[in-house]
Amino acid sequence: MSETVRESAAPATAGELLELVRTGRAATRSDLRRLTGLSRTAVVSRIAALTEAGLLLIGEELASTGGRPPGALVFNKDAGVVVAIAIGRSRTQLGVYDLEGAELVSHSGDHEVGAGPEELMPLVAERLAQLLGGIEPPVAAVGLSLPGTVDVVRGLSIDSPVMAGWDGVELAPYLQDVARAPLFVGNDADVLARAELLGRSGQLADALVVKASTGLGLGIIADGRVLSGHVGAAGEIGHTRVEAGDALPCRCGATGCLETVAGGWALVGRLAEHGHQVGHVRDLVALALRGDATARALLRDSGRHLGELLAVAVNLLNPQAVVLGGDMASAFDTYAAGVRESIYARAAALATRDLQILPATHGDRSGLVGCAALALDHVLAPAAVDARLVAQTTRVAEDALR
Repeated sequence: MSETVRESAAPATAGELLELVRTGRAATRSDLRRLTGLSRTAVVSRIAALTEAGLLLIGEELASTGGRPPGALVFNKDAGVVVAIAIGRSRTQLGVYDLEGAELVSHSGDHEVGAGPEELMPLVAERLAQLLGGIEPPVAAVGLSLPGTVDVVRGLSIDSPVMAGWDGVELAPYLQDVARAPLFVGNDADVLARAELLGRSGQLADALVVKASTGLGLGIIADGRVLSGHVGAAGEIGHTRVEAGDALPCRCGATGCLETVAGGWALVGRLAEHGHQVGHVRDLVALALRGDATARALLRDSGRHLGELLAVAVNLLNPQAVVLGGDMASAFDTYAAGVRESIYARAAALATRDLQILPATHGDRSGLVGCAALALDHVLAPAAVDARLVAQTTRVAEDALR
C-alpha cells in the first residue's frame, strides 16, 4: 500500500480525501491526516461532507456488516451507478455498474451494419430504460464508446470511417429522458485501455492495448494514464500505410492501410474467397477455434502484420505489456503467435526483454467495463466530487431560505 505524502501546498479537498479512501491508500482519519497534513478538525469537516453526500461510510455503520473497527472509513459503492454503452459497427453492449465497477446488469445485441444514430440510439435508450427498471441508486454518469476519433468535450464522433452518419451528431439528447446524468464519450480502443487499468488494479502502468476486430485501434497507457493525443486521435494504427498493403483499397477511402491486410473486414473478404460463408470477423474466429486451417492462417498473418507496426511503438514507448483485445483476440493463441513473432523479430532486445503479450482482462466484455471506467474516472475525480459537494451545499442553503 502506497503511503506517499501529498506534496501540494494547497490543503487537500474532500474529493482528494475520498480518492485516498477509494483507492485503498487510507482507511482511517489518522491515515488521512498523515497523508495530507490536514488538521484533525479539517479532516473531520471533510469527512462529514462526504458522509452527508452518501459517498463515505464510517464507524458503527459498518461494524455489524463487515466487522470493521469503529474508526474505519469505506467508500460507499452503492451511492450511485454508472451506465456503460459500447457501440460497434454491428453490435451494441449495455451495462449498469456500481461505483466500484462491478456489473449489476447487462445486455448485448447485434444491430444492422451501417445503422445511424437516429435509428440505433432510440433503441439503446429503450433497452437502457428496461435495464434501469429495477435499479434504485441514481445514475451518476454514462460512458459511451464509438470506433474512430471522438470529440470528448462535445461528446460526439468526429471521424469514423466505419460509422457513417455518426460524425457531428450529439448523442446526449437521445439519453436525457432515461438517465439525467452527464455523458462521456470515448474511442473504443481507449476504453479498452481503461478497462485494463481497472481490471489489473494498478499493476499495469505502461502498456499498449490493441482493439483487433472489424477494424484495428490502439489504446496507450503511460504512467498509469490513458493517452488520447492532441485531437483524440492517438492510436489510429489501422489506417497507417504499410508496405504489405501496397495499393489495396481501404474502407476509409485511402489505399495501403494496415487494415487492408490485417483488419477483420479484410480477413472476412479473403475467407469468403476460399468458399467460406462468413459475415463477420466473429465467424472467422469461430472457424479458427474449431481448427479451420485457412481461418487460423489468416489470423496469424494478421497478427504478424500488426506486430510489425507494434514493434515501432514498443521501441518508442517501452511498455510492460501488449494487451490484445477485440474479436480476433478471442483466438488468442493463434493471433498472439503472429503478433509476438513480428515484435520480437523487429523491436530492440532491451525493449522486449521483459515484455508480456497478454489477453484482455475482461474478454469480450472489455468494452463495457472500459465505458464504465470512463464514467467512473470522470464523476469520481476529486474535482468532480468537490463540485458535487458545493452543489449540494448550495441546494441545502436555498431550501433553508424558502
